[in-house]
Amino acid sequence: MSLDHVRNEIAKVDRDIIALIAKRQELAKSVAAIKIREGIAIHDGKRTAEVLQTVFEQAVENRIDPVAVQKIFEILIAMSEERQRECSGDGNLP
Repeated sequence: MSLDHVRNEIAKVDRDIIALIAKRQELAKSVAAIKIREGIAIHDGKRTAEVLQTVFEQAVENRIDPVAVQKIFEILIAMSEERQRECSGDGNLP
C-alpha cells in the first residue's frame, strides 16, 4: 500500500467525519425544538457527563486515547449547545 493510497483513505475518513458532524448539528436542531417545547434548559450537565463517560469507555474499547476522545466530544457538545441556542433565539444561525 502506498503513502498516497493511505492518505486518500484518511481523506475519505475525514469527509465522513465532517458529514457525521453536520448530521449531529442537524439533530441538535431537533433537540432544540423539543427542549423549547418542553421548557428544558439547553445545557444538561448530567447528559454531558453521561456522553463523556460513554465515549471514554468506547475509546478504551477501541484502544484509542480516551482523554483525547473526550476533548473532541467536549467540542462537539459545545457546538451542539450553541446550535440549540441559535435555534431557540439566543443566537443567530450561520
